[in-house]
Order: sequence, then structure tokens, then C-alpha cells
Amino acid sequence: MTEHGRTAPDSDACYRIPLLLWRCRLKKKQTNQNMNDKVNEKICEKVKIIPIGGLGLIGMNMTAFEYKDSIIVVDCGLAFPENDMLGIDLVIPDVTYLKDNIDKVKGIVFTHGHEDHIGALPYVLMELNAPLYATKLTMGLIERKLTEHNLMRTTKRKVVRPGQSINLGAFRIEFIKTNHSIADAVALAIYSPAGIIVHTGDFKVDYTPVFGDAIDLQRFAELGKKGVLALMCDSTNAERPGFTASERTVGKTFDNLFSEHRSHRIIIATFASNVDRVQQIINSAHKYGRKVVVEGRSMVNIIQIASELGYLAIPENTLIDLEQMKNYPDEQMVLITTGSQGESMAALSRMAADMHKKVSIKPGDTVIFSSNPIPGNEKAVSNVINELSMKGANVIFQNAHTSGHACQEEIKLIYSLVRPKYSIPVHGEFRHMKAQAALAESLGIDKDHIFLLKTGDVLEIGEDSAKICDHVQTGAILVDGLGVGDVGNIVLRDRQHLAEDGIVIAVLTLERHTGQILSGPDIVSRGFVYVREAEELMEEARSVVEETMDSCNSHHVTDWAKIKNSIRDSLSDFLWKRTKRRPMILPIIMEVE
Repeated sequence: MTEHGRTAPDSDACYRIPLLLWRCRLKKKQTNQNMNDKVNEKICEKVKIIPIGGLGLIGMNMTAFEYKDSIIVVDCGLAFPENDMLGIDLVIPDVTYLKDNIDKVKGIVFTHGHEDHIGALPYVLMELNAPLYATKLTMGLIERKLTEHNLMRTTKRKVVRPGQSINLGAFRIEFIKTNHSIADAVALAIYSPAGIIVHTGDFKVDYTPVFGDAIDLQRFAELGKKGVLALMCDSTNAERPGFTASERTVGKTFDNLFSEHRSHRIIIATFASNVDRVQQIINSAHKYGRKVVVEGRSMVNIIQIASELGYLAIPENTLIDLEQMKNYPDEQMVLITTGSQGESMAALSRMAADMHKKVSIKPGDTVIFSSNPIPGNEKAVSNVINELSMKGANVIFQNAHTSGHACQEEIKLIYSLVRPKYSIPVHGEFRHMKAQAALAESLGIDKDHIFLLKTGDVLEIGEDSAKICDHVQTGAILVDGLGVGDVGNIVLRDRQHLAEDGIVIAVLTLERHTGQILSGPDIVSRGFVYVREAEELMEEARSVVEETMDSCNSHHVTDWAKIKNSIRDSLSDFLWKRTKRRPMILPIIMEVE
């Protein structure tokens, strides 16, 4: 009690209420700080986009998306060799970066079944075994490749449908229905901690496709409303104004051509993978009472797979074997074949060169090229057309094709629906990507938000910024027969040298201790001059080698490498002075006791 009779306040209570208020304020401050930290952390999230191949060229499409300990790969395609890649069969991307980060790779996702998107897979899987995710037809084509390379048992695979989503590490990938020159093509919406990245794959907008539904433009618009961080859009036709015609327009063209050439055999060359085109050819053939023969290994394989999976409807008794063709008159025959790009070993090229065992071009045959030449193939296609024309065939190479890629107005449509913050043109040569960049800028995307990447660039992208922060090892691996990567620039340079100037071989036998010539030198020439008509030149070359050996002996040169270099240099100088050509010089020295 106090002196006034009142109870004295608890001394601790004097401090308890302010202390509680202070703690509440501190806790609220910490909560707000934690919330701010989370917001800042979300804003600062970055994902890396790394093109492993496919930029600046047609083919070899492959892109990696990386976030911390997760990497997903989109497509795994090949490119066909350039004219100067002598003897090379295929070109595939260098996946060294993915091999070095194999623990992070969660899977490979495919947009469609063309060779420039799936063709490198058997070779890459030998270095990089990862689960595969693709739509039904695409997976059917992939499995044929895996079977041929004995990789089916060791490779995990999952078939997905348009509209379905899968989770791979830190990413969620949604498959969106699109149209292309092969069925089951999809775009990808890649959900990452940094935001949504839309990858169109190869596409066009076709409201009346031959098989399946039209492109799901509604889903692109819904993603645009959610907010899309970046759009990676097909650039192949970005230089072409307007819209790409529907695939069904080609069907009408075929009907007209079949009607006009009722009394002749019809041979149609197209891409093996264009199942919709094959379907329309079969439809026209059935309509006009013709039998259909399919020639070319890749064409036969793809038609078989498409038929088994329900992507190709062939009327009964329409398709016959090549051996049965002789049982029908020409006016009842249609031959669907590979070789629309002038490939030297394709079926049509062999027919044009009289090298095909079972089909010969006859005067009056109607040969239809249902394709456009891929950039770089124009000369080869022109050669095949000339050979066919010289044999009396009527060659049609216009108006029997429509592209599978979006033109400018379709690209604008996708940009308008998706409304991305950043634009990353993909698929095509640099001029195609640059044309798309100009379209993106015309639609209001800041120039600083448009990235023309090069293969190997590492684009670190987030909501607040995007920049090229690094460059990884990439390149082209050459496949020659069974050899993968064992042919490089040096070997190609030697092949080019041999092709252009030939080879001269100098063979001689030396006595081991004295270095004296026991036999030779013999001069052998291949691809340089015809020896029997250049005996004087060969005799002089032999004298040059003898003089070089005398000089080496007089200077006591015994090192074989130095002797070979001396022979190579002196013989090369002599042949250049006499012929103004530099063949490959190959000295061969044998030594005896």
C-alpha cells in the first residue's frame, strides 16, 4: 500500500506494455522486410537462354534454357552439308556445354518431327542421355531413329498432347497446337521463375489444315494477357509479305494437274516428312482412278509410321509396291518420290541420271516438284530439272507448293496476341532474323529489347533486364559415315585441296646408313595431270627430287621429317613454275639395310 492507501503499480508492468509494442513493431518491420526481400528476389530472378545451334543457318535447331540447377533443351536437329563439305553426310551441333552440365539436364522437348529438329538426336543421345518429350507423330519418327541406332531400351520417352503441360526441374512446359508442313507441330510456353517464354517452333497460321485442328490462337492470346517475358519466333519467311497460303490450296492444284495430264504418268517429288502433302496426292490419285507407288527410303518410312499412327488415310487398293508398277499403264500411275531438293542419291535424282534400277524417265512423263529449293540447293535442283527435261519429261515446278512457315502478317499476329516484353528471333539465316527484328520494332517493341543472338551466346533475361552475359562452346560436328567428329577443318581443307589440285606422290628407297637412293624416285600423280601425256614433266620432277636428295646428303641431313619437307618444298615450287598449280605433295621414303 502507498501512503495514500492505493496499491503501488507493479514495477515490471511499467516496462511490459512499451516492450510489447516495440516487439510488435519489430516483428511487423521484419515481416515487411521479408516480403520486400521476396518481391525483390522475384523481380531479380534470371533465366539463361543458350542457342546451341540453329541461328544464322537453316537447320541444326537446338536451344537450352537454364535456371540454377535445371536445364531443359528444345529440339535436337541436324543440318545438311554445304557444297564445300566434301564427303560429309550430316552436320550436328556441338553439345559440349550440355555434357559438362549433364546433371542439370532434365529433358529434351521437341516442337515437331522435321530432320532439322530431331535428326541429330541419335548422335547426341550417345553423349547426353536425357528423357524425351514429344507429340504422337513426332515421337513415332523419333522412335524409328532410336530403333535404327539401338537406343530404344536406354532412352526414356513420353508422348504429350497439345494443351498438356509437363514439369521439368524449375520449368513447366505447356504444349500449344500450331500448324506446319508436318502434323502434330506445337509451340511451347515455358514457365520459368523469371517469367513465361513462348517458343513458336516452326509454324504458320492455317485455318483449314488438312489434318487436325487449326492453330490455337486463343491460347496465345491468353498467355499475352498473363504477361509474356520473351517471344522466340520462327523467322524463316520473315522477309515475305502477306500470309502463307493454306495447305489445302495445294490439293486444288493437284486436282487441276491430274485433270490436265490424264494420259501421262505423274511423278511428284516432295519432302518425305510432309504427310499432309502426301495425303492430298493420294486423295487426287484416288479421285482420278490412279494407283500410287512410294519410292525413297525416308518417304516409305514416314508414310508407314503416319499410317500406323492414324495421320494418313489411304483408300484400299490405292497404294501398290514398286514391283507392281509394270502391271499398270502409265496413265493409271502416280509415283511419290524423294529428291525434291536435288540430293544426288535421292530417288528422283537417280531416275534423272538413269541410275535407278526400277524406274526410267519416259518422254511424256509429268514430273511435279512440290517444294521450293532450300537456300543453297538451287543449283542441284536446276540440274535435275534439266536432266529430266532432256529425257522428254514435262517438268512443273511452280504453284504446286506452299510453305510451312509464317509470313510477315502471321508473325505480326502472333506478336500482337502474345505482346512480349522481349523479342528473340530464331530459325533462319541472319537476314531472316533481322527482318523479324524490324517487324518487332514496327509493332512497338523497344530496339533494346530485341536480341539477334549468335549460336553460343548466353542471354540472361529477367523482368527487369536482359543482356548477353557469356558465350559457351558451340559449333558444328561433322558426320562422315560412321565417324562422328573425326573429320575437322584440316581434313576438309585437305579434301578441298585434293579436289581442286590433285595429288603428286614421290616414292623412293634409301640405304639406311649412307642415305643413298637405292630405287626411285618414282612420281605418281592422281587428279593433277595424266601421266602418259606428261612424261617430260614427270621426268623433270624426278630430277628435282634427286637433286634435293643430293643436297640433303651433302649437308648431312638424316632426319626424315626434314628430308620430306625439302622434297615437298622443292617439288611444289617446280610444279608451280611449270603449271601454276599446287597439288598436294606426299613424299614416301622407305629405308632398307
